[in-house]
Amino acid sequence: MLENSRDFVIFITNVFTNIILLYFFAANGMYTLLMFMSFISTWFYQLRIGYAGLQEVRESPVTPPVTVIVPAYNEESSIIPTVESLLKLDYPAKEILVVDDGSSDLMLSRLIERFGLVKMDLIYRKRLPAKAPHGFYHNPAIPELTVISKPNGGKPDALNLGINFSRSPYFCTVDADCILEKESLLRLMYPVIQSSVNTVLSAGIVRIVNGCSIQEGHVTEIRLPKKAIERFQVVEYLRSFLFGRTGWHLLGGTFIASGAFCIFHKETAIEAGGFGEDTVTEDIDVVASMHRVLRLKKRKYRMSFTSDPVCWTLCPDKYKVLGKQRRRWQLGLIQTVMKHNDMIFNHKFGTIGMMSVPFQTFVEGFGCLVEFFGYFLIPVSFMLGLTPLNLFLLFILLAFVYGSLLSVGSVLLEEMTYRRYPAMKDLWNLLLFAILENFGYRQIVVFYRVQGFFQYLRGQKKWEVVRHETMRHTSPIPRQEAGS
Repeated sequence: MLENSRDFVIFITNVFTNIILLYFFAANGMYTLLMFMSFISTWFYQLRIGYAGLQEVRESPVTPPVTVIVPAYNEESSIIPTVESLLKLDYPAKEILVVDDGSSDLMLSRLIERFGLVKMDLIYRKRLPAKAPHGFYHNPAIPELTVISKPNGGKPDALNLGINFSRSPYFCTVDADCILEKESLLRLMYPVIQSSVNTVLSAGIVRIVNGCSIQEGHVTEIRLPKKAIERFQVVEYLRSFLFGRTGWHLLGGTFIASGAFCIFHKETAIEAGGFGEDTVTEDIDVVASMHRVLRLKKRKYRMSFTSDPVCWTLCPDKYKVLGKQRRRWQLGLIQTVMKHNDMIFNHKFGTIGMMSVPFQTFVEGFGCLVEFFGYFLIPVSFMLGLTPLNLFLLFILLAFVYGSLLSVGSVLLEEMTYRRYPAMKDLWNLLLFAILENFGYRQIVVFYRVQGFFQYLRGQKKWEVVRHETMRHTSPIPRQEAGS
């Protein structure tokens, strides 16, 4: 009887072990494909783009104007360098709208003081639902900048209000804790202008600014951050953007686009309903809605990702804050794929339906449960003699060794192409943390993702507020007088 019971336990354990290993095989196989595609995409981009390409965007009479929308809530510590970087963007026609979403800190007064803003009246056309603004602030000496004050309604509401005020055919969303490089907007608009197909979205890479020096809206010195948690995220962002999103772009399956730095075709975004409040990741949701509208209406379109235009952002420097961020990301992803679950394996949606949404659902969405369970089941069952050595070693290979190779590959791709961290010491540190990431940090992040999954099961709708460290300035910020 006991022997039969043990055989049954071994059988059940091996069934679950094989399911876990199958998950890692499938996930790593897809990651390998994305890695291969990203090398091809980056190589072609390096051949295609150059100074002449940017000159074409800068000097072309048909280069469309772009409205940069910055939704901001209680960002007094980071908003000034963000706006300064936007004002210095090299782009022929831009307007900048900072939407103060009912902040309770001194953000609005700091903006008024720094840029010499005065209150004014504006008329706008309400095309998307959004709370009515309190007031508008402007300085004639800085004609491209307008600050809008409104009651608190959440980030989607602030973005929709910005779209209502936008006068351009394209708008670019930028988070209030981000710094853009001078040519970022030019590089992000390049695929929009050079493509013969209607490009409705153009997304760029986001990098970690922690540890870097900032002067008057510019990242003047690029350095790796000192804390291990921040260095792990540098590697993580490289893998996510250089491999993940670059690869999906070449496959025609762009589904995830970071709202921290992304250009949208305004009319398409409005047609898709703008930014919704029924998920906590409104940027993913609006991309899915745009795919839906365009696919069902059988329009030709393109969504682009470029790994060159750089947006620098702060990352969490404490695990408590990291947990809030990752729970929100996981909650929002699951909310979005469940909202658009009719796309899963639906050939009407092309690559999005047959590859992207299934991958985001079963690997990135629910896969965290399989992965988390595997970290406990397989080692424990091996120690109890329930799992054979060959399956245990295969698990180590797939879950730890292969994951390290993918992370190392992302660092090497960065080194071979953009080399944002030119010091040899930084390269060795990145390679070290690419390996170490899979031994502790990854498991912690998976735990946070599992928590986000259970938040979804509980029906949680609101996301936890994430606060980062203050950006590091290297010079005082002078005040600009109105009319000066």
